[in-house]
Order: sequence, then structure tokens, then C-alpha cells
Amino acid sequence: MTQLINPEREQWADLLKRPQQDYESLNATVETVFKTVQKQGDQAILNYTKTFDGVALSELNVSKEEIQAAEAQLPESLKQAILKAKSNIEAFHKAQRTQPIVVQTQPGVRCWQQKRPIQSVGLYIPGGTAPLFSTVLMLAIPAKIAGCKNIVLCSPPNSSGKIANEILAAAALCGVEQIYKIGGIQAVAGMTFGTATIPKVSKVFGPGNQYVTAAKQYATTFGVAIDMPAGPSELLIMADASANPAFVASDLLSQAEHGTDSQVILVTTHRPLLDAVSQEIQQQKRVLSRKSIVEQALNNMKLIYLETPEIAVELINEYGPEHYIISTSNNDFYVNQVQNAGSVFIGDFTPESAGDYASGTNHTLPTNGYAKAYSGVNLDSFLKSITFQEITKEGLLDLGQTIEIMAESEGLMAHKNAVSIRLKSLRNES
Repeated sequence: MTQLINPEREQWADLLKRPQQDYESLNATVETVFKTVQKQGDQAILNYTKTFDGVALSELNVSKEEIQAAEAQLPESLKQAILKAKSNIEAFHKAQRTQPIVVQTQPGVRCWQQKRPIQSVGLYIPGGTAPLFSTVLMLAIPAKIAGCKNIVLCSPPNSSGKIANEILAAAALCGVEQIYKIGGIQAVAGMTFGTATIPKVSKVFGPGNQYVTAAKQYATTFGVAIDMPAGPSELLIMADASANPAFVASDLLSQAEHGTDSQVILVTTHRPLLDAVSQEIQQQKRVLSRKSIVEQALNNMKLIYLETPEIAVELINEYGPEHYIISTSNNDFYVNQVQNAGSVFIGDFTPESAGDYASGTNHTLPTNGYAKAYSGVNLDSFLKSITFQEITKEGLLDLGQTIEIMAESEGLMAHKNAVSIRLKSLRNES
């Protein structure tokens, strides 16, 4: 971890760089896998699952019996926790529904907008060092609320050729039935092209490692949409003298355990907090089950002291964190100044892990600075906005000349004629 005291603005770009991902070296592998899956379908996916995951499967789909067995083995305490989280996530995402917007822009011209669900969506659920069953909730729940008809879930199998019970049980509780034992590049390729077993989807959602990230981006070249470009997870905390060092350290560590390439940053206007948090990190990490991962992630950690809240806000907005915790004596100031962030957590008793699991907001968020332009996953991510318009005879008589003039000025005479021929017909009627 690195301490930085009042870094010059000229240094900001370098010190705010994320851990480097060498996606160029992955492109050749991604392209090869995609082309092979496109040609060979299920057989290619089975071969790649054996090559990359070390698992020889006879079939890709998860049976109803496997799902039922997973549900039966789920501890009751975990089931109740999942159901409570599900309730909160449903409540927050149902509240995002909007009514159609209908406007009469002028007499006789009516325009409106309605939302329609994306018909077929693919959900990628990581299952590597930590099977993220919480991501099932974050993606399947809004997909169901939106009304997506075809929901395809892919998650990599473990060494026994099975998907974690928690993932299967969470999927069942969310009403997802099409589940496939596929991970990595081959999963995204399968959903991109469709195979004899796996349905083709229109949009792929979900986090993943660098291979999944590269595959999702490559999928867009085949007309498949993705939720957002995403990379390693990240957290920035803004804290001052009022912050509890133990709380701050616990949040930094909770994000660091996601993976060795995670990045955590502390920004403070209280210089003694740097050492206090550093000491807490050393104490708390000793008992963590993923200590080795945490220690590698902490190599990317930065502890930054800045003199004023105003300078701190500028740096934070320049970084555009995926997760942003505000723990200060004047939280409202920082909240009101947020320009770029995936999700914001306010106050001493709002840990980032609440948003990861059960408060109700979505944890699928833009990383790597994409918060400057992208939103996190929400209900609208699973919907398309379609515009409609209807013009009466009277409306076209009044608006027609405007359209004719504009079309002719652009040299698009067929556009003009489409109006002129109607206007002539209406004038002949009168």
C-alpha cells in the first residue's frame, strides 16, 4: 500500500490508474474460442470446458433434479437470508417502473414513449474462487420484473462438474430455469451465437474475470449488447477525522478480498487517519480466510491525504469509483458533489457489503472509470424505450411544410415527397 501526501494535480492521472489488464494478449484466444464455438457449437464448449476448467462434462444443461437437490441442501438460515435480500432488491427495482410518456407536441401531433422488455437475456454468474450467488439475485430479479421472456444463466462448473448449490438455489428462488454449466469465454460465445443446447441472447449481463470481460466486449462485434464494460472491482472511501479507522479498514479489506487485481483507495483530509487505518488493516487481515488474495490486492492500495474537501471532491470525481463510501462530519457536502460513481454508501453504518448483498440496490456496477459514462445495472437495463407517434390530417397540414423545407435542404427529396404526396391528397379533399 502507498501513502501519498498532497499529490500534485499533474500526478493524479498516474496515481489513479487501475491495475493494468493486458486485454490485447487475450484477444487472440477470445477470437479463436468464438470462431470455434460458432462452427462447432456444443462440442466446442465441452472441449473448452475440459481444457480451461479441467472438467469433462457429458451435457451442459442443469437438470431439474440437480436444482431440486441444491434447494434441499441449502441451509435454512441462508435460504431466509436470500429471501430477505430478494425482497429488498425486488422492492427497489419495482419502484423503478415508469409510466408511458405521452405528449401532444402540437395540435394533431401526438408522440409517446413506452418500454418493452428485451426478449432474451444472458446472465453470467462467476463461480471461481467465490461462487457469487448474490449476482443471481442482482440480475435475475430485474430481468423478471422487466418481463424478459427468455432468461439464460451460465456459470462455470466446479471440479465435480456441478454448479454451486447456492447459485442453483438462488436461481430457483428467482424463477430461472435455463441454467448451463459453462464458464469463461466459451459461455459468452455460446450465448452470443446460440447452440443446439444454449439459446442465443440479445444482451449479456454479469461480472467476470479478464477472460469474461474480453469475451463480452468481443461479443458486441456480433450484434450482442452487454450491460457495461467491467473490470476488477474497486472501492474509494472519503473519510475525515470523524471516521472510525476500524470501520474504514474493514470496508477496504472487504473489497480487497474480491480478487488480487481489486483496487481500494482511501482519501482523507485528516492525515493521522492514514496510519490509523494502516494499523487496523494489518490487524484485521490476519484472520481473513482469503488473506493471500487480500495481501496481493493491497499492493494496489493507495492512501491519499488532501488538504481540503474541495480538492478531495475533484480527485474523487476524476477517479469515478465503482463503489464510493462517504464517512465524514459533512456527508451532505460530498453527496451533493458526486458526479461520477457507480454506487454511493453514506455514513458510518452503511458498509459497501450491504449493497453487495441485501440493501436493495444493484451490485453490478461500472468499473475502470466507466462510471463517468455508464450507470450500474437497473430495471431499465433489461428494457428498451420505443417511441410512437400519430399525426392527424390537421396535424400534417400544419407540420408538413416544415418537414418539406428541412428535407429539401438536406437534399433528401424522397423524404420531402413522402410528405408532399400526402399534403396534395389532403388539399384535393378540400
